[in-house]
Formats: sequence, C-alpha cells, structure tokens
Amino acid sequence: MSSPPTLRAVPVPSAGPEPPGEARLRELAAKKVAPLRRPGRWAAAAVVLVLLAQLAHALITNPVFQWDVFAYWFFRPVILDGLLLTLELTGLAAVFGLVGGIVLALLRLSKNPLLQAVSWAYVWIFRSIPLIVLLLFLANVTALYSTLSLGIPFGPSFLSFSATDVLSFFVVAVLGLSLNEAAYAAEIVRAGVLSVDQGQLEAAAALGLPRSRQYRRIILPQATRAIVPAYANQLIGLLKGTSVVYITSLLELFGVVETQASTNSGQIIPLLLVGTVWYIILTSVLSVIQYYVERFFSRGALRTVPPTPFQRFRARLRTLGVAR
Repeated sequence: MSSPPTLRAVPVPSAGPEPPGEARLRELAAKKVAPLRRPGRWAAAAVVLVLLAQLAHALITNPVFQWDVFAYWFFRPVILDGLLLTLELTGLAAVFGLVGGIVLALLRLSKNPLLQAVSWAYVWIFRSIPLIVLLLFLANVTALYSTLSLGIPFGPSFLSFSATDVLSFFVVAVLGLSLNEAAYAAEIVRAGVLSVDQGQLEAAAALGLPRSRQYRRIILPQATRAIVPAYANQLIGLLKGTSVVYITSLLELFGVVETQASTNSGQIIPLLLVGTVWYIILTSVLSVIQYYVERFFSRGALRTVPPTPFQRFRARLRTLGVAR
C-alpha cells in the first residue's frame, strides 16, 4: 500500500532589497503636510489692523466730527428732499442717456458716412465739454433764444412759447446730464456690440433676418453682458455727477448740504459727512444691483453661475454645522 503524498513548502523568492527612496517617501506621506509659512502676509495684516484701529479712534474721539449733529441732520426732511431730487436726476438722466447712447452707437455702426460723422461729432463735442460748463451754458441759453417755436423747418411756426417757462432749473439739469451721459453711453454700447462674435452676425444675415431684428434679438442680448459692467460704473459716476447741478440753483443732495453748511458755519464737517454717507449708501445699493444684473446676464456664458455672497455665507455656516 502506497503512502500518502507529502506537502513540501516551496520557498517564495524575496522581492529583493527595497529601493533607498521608497522608505523615505512613505515616511513623508504618513506625515501631515504643514502649510507654508508666510510671515510677510501676517505682518501686512497687522499693519492694516493698526491703521484701521487708528482711523476708528480718530473718527470716534475727535470732537470736530460732532456725531450728535451728524445724527440730527442725517434724516432731516430737507436732506431727504435733496436725496429724492438726486435720485430723480440720476434715474431720468440714466434712461435718456442710455437711449441716446444706443441711438448714437447704431448711427456710428451704420454704413452711411453722414450718420457716422454726426455720431462721431456728437461724442467728440460732448465728451470734450466739462459737465459744469455744459450746465452753465444751458442755464443761460435763454439769453440766446428767449422764444422757442414749433413749425416747419425754415418756414412758418405753429406754436411759440417762452424759453424761461420751458427750461426750468430741473429741465436744464436733466437735459445737461442726459446729453453728457449719452456721449459716454454711446461708446460703451458700441464697444459691447463690437464684442459680439462676427460669426453671430454672419449667421443672422444668412438666415435672412432684417437688420433691426438682428440687433434686437441676437446682437444686443449678447452685447449686454459686456455693456452692463461698464455702464454700471458710468451710472455710479452719474450719481456723483449730479452734485454739480447746484450751480443752476437746483438744490439736490450736495446743494442742500452746501446751503445748510453756509448758514450753519460751525457744522460744516458733520454736514459734509451727511452727504458723504448718503452717497456711499446709494453707491453701495447700485453696486449690489450691478452684481445681480451681471450674474443674470452671465447665465448663457458660464456653465455654472457662481454663488452669491449670501449663498457662500450659508455654505460656510453649513460646513461649521451652524446652519442646515
């Protein structure tokens, strides 16, 4: 009877000696990676904090600022009336200026050389004239034309009226701001239209769309993405530019502040602070509106619209376990 087979262990060949760098790599991978030290960044942050603390201390402790007087004037009806007039001037001039800018930009992009020349001349003239000079000229235009009329060009007139009845201080301010704004808006709109890819225009022309429909449905919606940031900055400049209309005896926000400061000589600094803070508030509101308008028009250009600051704040709280 044969004996059962026996099992013998077969030696496993060794993998050989470990390369000299492998152990060191495993050792480094097991350690936690420490962030790079940046002492310069911390030093700069410390300097900025010290400067901000000094600024806050100066604003709080300096009695010349008269914060109690600032609080008294901040919501006074005369200040709020000037603020309302500033908003009216800004809104009307922004609308009329943008409409005029669109028309001028289309004239500049026209194939007609006469229309191009007229648009170019308008932009050249009104960008060259300072706004304060333009307002002063319009305020005294009644010295040139005491009577205005409507009728056939170079023919009889059907309706005449006094220029002083039509060109009030408010009308002069809106007219001057709008004429000045249209010159800058024309270049912003023209740059936005030129930023549209040329292939879009060729495709629209190949489809046989009328030129007006090309601009209305294809070109302007795409150009708006480039127009909004630049025109928002121009709108903020217009808001601050309304402070010039006080020379026409129209008391908007700055005009009211200037008038009250002249009659209350000991309260000039707090009154100037009132105007400054209101301008900062209005500019901040316009900046927030600009952010959301830009975000709206960027939907077609970005795969994912970036989150808003409020959404980022909630996400941060969610990571910390504070919010759900």
